[in-house]
Amino acid sequence: MSDYIASSPEELQAMLDSLGLKDLDELTDHLPPAVLLQEDGWDLPSSMSEFEALAKIKKMASHNRIYEDLYRGAGAYRHYIPSLVNALAGRSEFLTAYTPYQAEMSQGLLQSIFEYQTMICELTGMDVSNASVYDGATAAAEALLMCRDPKHRRVLVPSSVHPQILQVIRTYGEAYGMEIAVLDCPNGVLEEAVLREALSEDTACLLLQQPNYFGLIEDAQTLFAAAAEKKVKGILHINPIAAALLPSAKEVGAVIAVGEGQPLGMPLNFGGPYLGFMASVSSLMRKLPGRIVGQSTDHQGRRAYVLTLQAREQHIRREKASSSICSNQALCALRAAIYCSAMGTEGIEQVATHCISNAHYLAEQLCQKTALKLKYTGEFFHEFVTVSDVPSRVLLKHLEDHDILGGLPLNDHEILWCATEVNNKENMDHLVELIGEVAA
Repeated sequence: MSDYIASSPEELQAMLDSLGLKDLDELTDHLPPAVLLQEDGWDLPSSMSEFEALAKIKKMASHNRIYEDLYRGAGAYRHYIPSLVNALAGRSEFLTAYTPYQAEMSQGLLQSIFEYQTMICELTGMDVSNASVYDGATAAAEALLMCRDPKHRRVLVPSSVHPQILQVIRTYGEAYGMEIAVLDCPNGVLEEAVLREALSEDTACLLLQQPNYFGLIEDAQTLFAAAAEKKVKGILHINPIAAALLPSAKEVGAVIAVGEGQPLGMPLNFGGPYLGFMASVSSLMRKLPGRIVGQSTDHQGRRAYVLTLQAREQHIRREKASSSICSNQALCALRAAIYCSAMGTEGIEQVATHCISNAHYLAEQLCQKTALKLKYTGEFFHEFVTVSDVPSRVLLKHLEDHDILGGLPLNDHEILWCATEVNNKENMDHLVELIGEVAA
């Protein structure tokens, strides 16, 4: 029996009769014939039963290669997701919820977003969060728009920022007439002297990624302090798991915190959908794009939730909108809120601690037992870059032959490795042994 039951001919005729039509063709009689696809224009395969279609789809899916052991991050990370997340987020009242415009009909959805915003503020140390945006790169680009004004359109971005984030920033910059100045990081992190030389009177903001693309910890507090001397705003793009252990974005001097929320309960899923989080100090909250849920009271004094502070292109204050974003990743934000609730503060801290421990153990073993060496000497979170005389493709191919997805090749001889709490010692020792067979 099919999951979808089509209308019967009798039901179809009843609908046509209620509309005063004799057949379906009359629904399109008002359209020019040139825009209508004729019967002989269909180029579709012959129909098949549900059984046959399912077998074909399974055969297609069998071409996907799913690695049980992987060491690749670069913006998308494998973490353990408690069963509670899928169980609650998959409930129909959450899964089918659409838009929260009608507050009186959407109190549950609005409350879930409000709780998500509260948790993002706790992670970042900021005063206010929006309801989320599309992904971490979009969040970074939107943060730049919050900082610009007619006299300040120059943005400083170190080359240690993720290349995909940089691409999105450049796209935004071109559209909004902003200059994106990329600062060199020969040691993997932005140096204070390089930043001070780049600061100018027309600089609007400095964007840092923490940890950066190479997994290294930036000296954010020093860099943001130097930028603040020139009244340049600080934006910190932070990994939310690392945020559990590192000083908060507000503590290091940032006025806006953004990031990719995928580590908070989202599986890898071939790249999405993901979640961009944004939070800021209270003085910038009216510039936050998209939705913001606020807590209020109804006419009976009961707690109620509403969409508030909305300077958006489709609302009456649209002339003050700083962004064209009008939606949010509601289901992904819900998953993040459930994940944070299930893990708790101590749980997320434990995840972060295990990430650091496993990554440092893997780096140590690779350097001690193989010919791989760390490229950078700085402190790192759960990613690091190695250098080897053996071509990266040779090393990674040898791992793939043993059903292991290795790190991300940055070039012919450099690899970006990642280890999280799900990489155990036995598997990491096996990886080191295999690498040693090729790079002894």
